[in-house]
Amino acid sequence: MIYNGEAFYIDRLKPSDALHLNKLLVSNTQRLKRFLPKTIAANRTLEGSKRYIKSKMDCMKAKSEFVFTIKDKPTKNVAGLIILKNLNWKAKQGEFAYCIGEKFKGQGWMKQAISATSTFATDDLGLKTLQIIAHHSNKSSVNVAINSGFRWKETLDGEFTPEHESPLDMELYELTI
Repeated sequence: MIYNGEAFYIDRLKPSDALHLNKLLVSNTQRLKRFLPKTIAANRTLEGSKRYIKSKMDCMKAKSEFVFTIKDKPTKNVAGLIILKNLNWKAKQGEFAYCIGEKFKGQGWMKQAISATSTFATDDLGLKTLQIIAHHSNKSSVNVAINSGFRWKETLDGEFTPEHESPLDMELYELTI
């Protein structure tokens, strides 16, 4: 466990999370698919979630990507995900992607979760620069970045292309330790 708060805790993704991960992503597909299309596509079925978890566990073992679950304390259900990806060990840099279920949105959990995983990334993994890339229209994600101490760095032209859309300019936020 990397964080244990009053309402939720954060732990690494593991095989026993498959059913709750699948339920979270299937029930929030419409809300999340624009900015997390690969994660949503990989978790459409329970078997897909099991494969996704195995793949991500292999990535964690290889230290190429880390996936954490945000779990609601009373139910121990997966309420959200934090993915630490695009790791550059030479530059000591990584990027966060994240999502939270509609039911848990607006409670400040993601800000706390990003702060906690930022501490893990710097203290345990030795990263010095953490990034969040968000579209300006995704106000919740932008607010998480700003409220977690990340600072706007630049606009990345055509950085991300959602399914069936034109490329979008994305905003880069960084936290440098």
